[in-house]
Amino acid sequence: MVNRELQSFKYLLTNGKQNGNGNGHAIATNGNHRFLPEILFISSFPPRECGIATYSYDLVNALNRMFDHSFAIRICPLESEYEQHAYSGNMKYSLNTDLPGSYFRLAEDINGDADVKMVLLQHEFGFFRKTESEFGGFLRMLNKPLIIVFHTVLPNPGEPLRLMVREMASIAASVIVMTRSSAEMLGKDYDVPAERISVIPHGTHLVPHSDKKLLKQKYNLTGRTILSTFGLLSSGKNIETTLQALPAIIKHFPETLFLVIGKTHPSVVKEEGEQYRNKLELLVQELGIEQHVQFINCFLPLPDLLEYLQLTDIYLFTSRDRNQAVSGTFSYAISCGCPVVSTPIPHAREVLEDGAGMIIDFEHPGQLSEAVNSLLDNAAMRNTISSRGLHKMASTAWENAAVAHAMLFSKTGAGAVQLHYSIPVLNLEHFKKLTTGFGMIQFSRINQPDLDSGYTLDDNARALIALCRHYELTNDQDDISYIYRYFLFIQHCLQPGGFFLNYVNEQEVFTIQNYQTNLADANGRAVWALGYLVSMGHLLPNDLWCSAKLTLNNALAQVKKIHATRAMAFIIKGLYYRNAAQPADQDVLLIRELANRLLQMYRHEADQGWQWYESYLTYANSILPEAMLCAWQATGDEIYKEVARNTFDFLLGLTFSENQMRVISNKNWFFRGAEPTSSKNGPVVTGGEQPIDVAYTVLALARFYEVFKDETYRQKMDIAFSWFLGNNHLHQIMYNPCTGGCYDGLEEHSVNLNQGAESTVSYLLARLTAEQYLVVKEKVKQKTVQFLSTAVSS
Repeated sequence: MVNRELQSFKYLLTNGKQNGNGNGHAIATNGNHRFLPEILFISSFPPRECGIATYSYDLVNALNRMFDHSFAIRICPLESEYEQHAYSGNMKYSLNTDLPGSYFRLAEDINGDADVKMVLLQHEFGFFRKTESEFGGFLRMLNKPLIIVFHTVLPNPGEPLRLMVREMASIAASVIVMTRSSAEMLGKDYDVPAERISVIPHGTHLVPHSDKKLLKQKYNLTGRTILSTFGLLSSGKNIETTLQALPAIIKHFPETLFLVIGKTHPSVVKEEGEQYRNKLELLVQELGIEQHVQFINCFLPLPDLLEYLQLTDIYLFTSRDRNQAVSGTFSYAISCGCPVVSTPIPHAREVLEDGAGMIIDFEHPGQLSEAVNSLLDNAAMRNTISSRGLHKMASTAWENAAVAHAMLFSKTGAGAVQLHYSIPVLNLEHFKKLTTGFGMIQFSRINQPDLDSGYTLDDNARALIALCRHYELTNDQDDISYIYRYFLFIQHCLQPGGFFLNYVNEQEVFTIQNYQTNLADANGRAVWALGYLVSMGHLLPNDLWCSAKLTLNNALAQVKKIHATRAMAFIIKGLYYRNAAQPADQDVLLIRELANRLLQMYRHEADQGWQWYESYLTYANSILPEAMLCAWQATGDEIYKEVARNTFDFLLGLTFSENQMRVISNKNWFFRGAEPTSSKNGPVVTGGEQPIDVAYTVLALARFYEVFKDETYRQKMDIAFSWFLGNNHLHQIMYNPCTGGCYDGLEEHSVNLNQGAESTVSYLLARLTAEQYLVVKEKVKQKTVQFLSTAVSS
């Protein structure tokens, strides 16, 4: 069999082995096979030691983690006469910025490379100061879309500088700066059109926010109050300001230790050796503060650096450079929870406004000592500044920087780049951290479980389902002890009359809230969890299975009295799972009775423009059509199937645009006659989006795809899951890959950084569903490759 399709498959297989780094960077979209487009990064790059090299390395890593099926990043490291290194990884070209002829050769190579679809240039004036003319010619020669990242934007430029920057910006398809002030400066001082400028803040690393006392113990710093600063050392850091301020600080806080973290900048060493460091060490001796200053004279590995920052009590940024646009160092410090005292560079003024830090004048030791002393004397103020700083910097996580860059690549590439969010590895660290010997704790402050918040049946029921699913997929024997724990919590909540209580405090006592709140939904979720547990009898220890069956039977004694819409849907799901494993007429009869109630609600409310069970949509909406589909699966009654699809498609039409999901807001819900939350003209921004609603949607889409085999449902499953990964109206991640937790809510302008049980379990439920379909897709891909290989060889 030889036809055009087979010939294209042959091309794919043959060239796929030769393209790029030979890692099979071939993808298929709607049957059109192509190679991943390459984006060439021109930048300094490790092992070169400079801030931009570290920046590019972190950005590339984040892009590769989040979009490894969307594009392939290749590196063109910037070198010089004195900076030449042995590189590893996806290096494609190199540019020696001291050799005028290298620019022309590189431009020719890039222009003739069909795989390179786009160029991103990390720009710093110092890189090209010896060859400015040749650099300008290189930019004019390029025939590929170009993005330029300006790491420095100088105010009040002379005419030659203004014209040079303006020409660079006019050649580029887009320019990136890292602060609002830099963007304003480009427009005001350089006449760069605003539509050509994108502001993407300097990225920061997500950290686990480890215990400060334990970290100090690890580094032999117990009992010390730690001030720190870090970065490649040069006179511009102005460390002497802090040293001169230290005596006034030590007078009030004699346990103070100032850590100066970082080796001298390689360029400084070449030009003047260790002259500046020697000057600082001499000043330390003159001031008699040797016991209060420690130089850590090395380029620390990132994990060590982040731990030093997490144990820091106050971070100090004292640059004397009035024109420094941005500092990655204090960005990293804030993201580690450090209260920051900084000189007023534009980046600091933007980030530390509204009480997120303290600003002092340049080269002013008196102000520095006063600011530090006031903070050390007020733990509440330090905690407030730390919290505000963390929330300010949340949007700057490298993962969010990657999303922003990827979106710009897609826009700049004119169709050459199509974004596909990569599924993160499974990580149960925070899930298990929330779990005590009694059950799962309800809330978390950032990623620290808040035991005072107590426990709920809701969270432990969902956790039981999630761990059962995880066990089904992984056969991880460690899951069994957690499954027991969540089941025993559910048992603890079951009352003699057959109803469940929901709220339990940290002393494992039921709270008054149980008698002030409608508990129908909690009862429904418990039945869902127990039904799922019973359906897994072939995988579970026999004593657990038998106990679960008995508990479920006791719980079903009163369910006919429950008329709450979503509670009935949860119960239908639980009964469906038990009946699927062990068919029973009584389960089918009860499913039919509850489904008929939902059907009656639908018939009462539905009309041509409103296909729903109520006159409004609130929370957990997807559970209703999914329950109706479960009812059809259990009973075979076609009317349930028909209503399930009508109502689900109606819901999807309200919550999905072409490439993004918008959850019904919990701030105002969605009433008949309101404007859609999503439309072809763009989603309405309201905030109040909860991870649990996304998870329920993913679960429902999986069931509808299994039943109807409609590819639209599977595609929407990918879109819905990508909501956790940044495909939402803020373009910010909701899942924290560092902790394994999920943020509690997506608001109109910010993310709620707390990682409580509901959100974390919801993410895991969605992630495990994605895992099932990822495995299926990989199997199909492997079979396709095997078939194509056979066809080509024949």
